[in-house]
Amino acid sequence: MEDGPEFSRCIKIDTIGNGETVQTISATLEERAALAKRFDLLSLDKLEADIGLRKEADGIIAAGTLRVTCEQACIASGDPVPATFEERMDVKFVLEIGTPSASDKEVELAPEDCDIMIYDGRVVDIGEAVAQSLGLSLNPYPRSKDAEAKLRALGVKSEDEAVAQSGPFAALSAMKDQLKRK
Repeated sequence: MEDGPEFSRCIKIDTIGNGETVQTISATLEERAALAKRFDLLSLDKLEADIGLRKEADGIIAAGTLRVTCEQACIASGDPVPATFEERMDVKFVLEIGTPSASDKEVELAPEDCDIMIYDGRVVDIGEAVAQSLGLSLNPYPRSKDAEAKLRALGVKSEDEAVAQSGPFAALSAMKDQLKRK
């Protein structure tokens, strides 16, 4: 079992300063292979990010863009589905409960607010933040361009056909077909 995240880039809080500190990070070949395994990818050819860090009263904000080139397995056929995308990421690091400077007040977030990660008050791991943002950005149901044809060849019905055959008039239609055959 590994001791830490596959893609770790820890930034000391005291190096952030008063304004915004920008970090550009890129996963190595080994880190990409480990992340591909973690997220069940066929390959992860590129993972890079430009992250701006700034201190706020109730945490550290990490905002930027991640750039990804990967291949996922089609959920229908298992064929490779290539993907290349840029995704905005916004993460707020908040102190874990029990740290000396953690606030006792609850943090309320609106749906458009950023994702939350816990930090220890000394360092934030922007590599793990990028990795988690990657996981959230992946298509949960990748389909190859040939998926429909392959499914049809195996006898799998389309969603429209399945709905038509299971709707309220499906039983009547089946009875009508049986009567025609007699």
